[in-house]
Amino acid sequence: MSPQLSLLPKTFIPFLPFRCPPLTRLRSAVAARTMTSQSNQRVFQLRQDPLTGTSEWIVIDENDEAGAPVTSTDGLLATTSYLDMLNDSRRNRAYRLAIEKTITKPCHVLDIGAGTGLLSMMAARAMGDKEESRVTACESYLPMVKLMRKVLHKNGMTKNINLFNKRSDELKVGSDIASRADVLVSEILDSELLGEGLIPSLQHAHDMLLVDNPKTVPYRATTYCQLVESTFLCNMHDLQSNEARISDGVRLAPPGLESLFGIKSQQYSMHVDAIEKEIKLLSEPVKVFEFDFWKRPESNGELDVHIEAINEGSVHAIISWWVLQLDSEGTISYSTAPRWIESNSEISARDWCDHWKQCVWFTPGAGVSISKGEKVHLHAAHTCTNILYNLKKAHEMTHSSFSTGELLLTLPPERVAIYGDSIYRQSIFEATRNALQGKSDAQCLVIDDSLLLPLTALHISNGSRVISLSPGLQENAARYLEAIADSNGFSEDRFEYFRDGKAKLTEAFPSKIDLLIGEPYYYGLESGLPWQNLRFWKDRTLLDPVLSKDAVVMPYKGVLRGCAMYLPDLWKSRCCLGSVEGFDHALVNTTLGGCGDLPSGKESPCLPFFVWQCGETKKLSKEFTVMEFDFSKPIAGPCSGEVQIEFTKPGVCHGIALWMDWVMDKENSIVISTGPDERYWKQGVKLLGKPVAVGVEGLSSIGIKASLDPSSNGELIITHTLC
Repeated sequence: MSPQLSLLPKTFIPFLPFRCPPLTRLRSAVAARTMTSQSNQRVFQLRQDPLTGTSEWIVIDENDEAGAPVTSTDGLLATTSYLDMLNDSRRNRAYRLAIEKTITKPCHVLDIGAGTGLLSMMAARAMGDKEESRVTACESYLPMVKLMRKVLHKNGMTKNINLFNKRSDELKVGSDIASRADVLVSEILDSELLGEGLIPSLQHAHDMLLVDNPKTVPYRATTYCQLVESTFLCNMHDLQSNEARISDGVRLAPPGLESLFGIKSQQYSMHVDAIEKEIKLLSEPVKVFEFDFWKRPESNGELDVHIEAINEGSVHAIISWWVLQLDSEGTISYSTAPRWIESNSEISARDWCDHWKQCVWFTPGAGVSISKGEKVHLHAAHTCTNILYNLKKAHEMTHSSFSTGELLLTLPPERVAIYGDSIYRQSIFEATRNALQGKSDAQCLVIDDSLLLPLTALHISNGSRVISLSPGLQENAARYLEAIADSNGFSEDRFEYFRDGKAKLTEAFPSKIDLLIGEPYYYGLESGLPWQNLRFWKDRTLLDPVLSKDAVVMPYKGVLRGCAMYLPDLWKSRCCLGSVEGFDHALVNTTLGGCGDLPSGKESPCLPFFVWQCGETKKLSKEFTVMEFDFSKPIAGPCSGEVQIEFTKPGVCHGIALWMDWVMDKENSIVISTGPDERYWKQGVKLLGKPVAVGVEGLSSIGIKASLDPSSNGELIITHTLC
């Protein structure tokens, strides 16, 4: 249930957050360092202040009492997808049936990545309370170990299961465990299948921890793919084609310099069902790789297959998924296939869930054009952690090589799509032009990680000089912007990447900056809550000494906006647990960030989602403003806002979607919204304590309060009251 970090040094574990796409799995933590003594284990975990970008180490101690203020794990695990996974009833039932079918007598069972201990308890129950029955569970993340101990105690399973706070490759036969295990149960799978360390974990288990020919649950996993045409997906990587249709005079990906900028060659997880109507299928599903859990897997593999097109079009992307065969006979399965596949298969459709999605591999450029009946050549390969594709026309067949993303600068697909969006580009262009009006020799400071703003400012004003901080992209942005300046016709003396940081900037440019700007965009915060980009306000405050008397700040202000939502699928995936396949999990609800049935005074966390991908959704109110942040002035102290939401449609309200609108100018004439209708941005979702009927004879309004104290941890606190 947890990723295995088996290839990493034992003294320092970069924290790969659990159960979600990269950078979203554990949003408050970046790294964890483990220290062990004879009597106690302690983890130092890095937590980031969203307003400043600075980090601090917090201590998680094995002996901490629940609720201790410094070491509480509530905040760490509430932003993971563990709860979503445990609410996936089809997954839970499939594992239970397979375990009961596979484990029919007392034996030694090994559970790798045990999480809350659900699979361990299933295995122990299947064997019965007999002396020969043994379950060895390993879980590497201390906060989850502490939670699992409580779950085992609550369910009377402490004597049946031996829990180790270790990675599986740290277990030793003869010291930790008396003998090799007869059965392996595990769930160390991500949306791509391999990203949580499945292959190295299985390799080590077969080499060092399992008997020959062990039984395993799951038994096998098979990956599939399908060629598709989709303008939406094409826009997420083909910036060059989109820029060719934009007339603002700026080129982030000019012809001939494609290697400077792009997205990584990897699979990206998303809910493709949400764009089903925007997808044209160009092939039948194709079986790609099989991974047998019951034998030692190879680290690398390659496969060549010819695919016949079923429709004419351009292959913009390859959508992939996997099917899990949990028992050796193949009667118990679980699939992450898109809805259009499951509707034509024998495997029943699963409920919407967020912990496993489909994956998208983008084909280069504008895609590969094919005719109906034409055959194309797909070369697939896998490493220990990734599956890669290369698609070519049949007449282009040569030995295929894979791009590993060796670009000068890489950005997430959503950011590439934003930079290729003509409406967004026009808004940025007009706002920058207005800000520069009357400033012929302006000193312009770009304080975020924007790539578009420096080039736009240079293009609009021939006499302006642009200084960029790029706090997240850093040297990569510097090399990129320096390389791209010439192709856009800008001399080197008009652009500077300031390498010495904000503190030195106040010494170098006292009262000399005429224009301080940002989109705002901070690299690495794309998967976080939208108001984390209020870091712009904090940076603007710190840099107040460099501003000239009549300096312009852009955006002029930020506005926290919201809308009441019908979100039944998201609610079901995040609701509080009771019994999970016969095991009481109620005590994990607060720690894992559940909604509904929480203790008095506890609220579910606000979490980031692409609302349009959250299954069935509907707006129940008009969009409303909660509070505003005035960037023309430095932060003066704590600020707050509140609003009473009036419902405009009857229905069931599950939560509030919240986002930031960026007002670019003082006149409020240019506003960039990141709301649910803008599909390249995530929104924050605050789920209610329980779903409530609204409108007509139901609830008439909900009160929302928000507060921000920049002197504390920089978090925006959001609460609600039912009226």
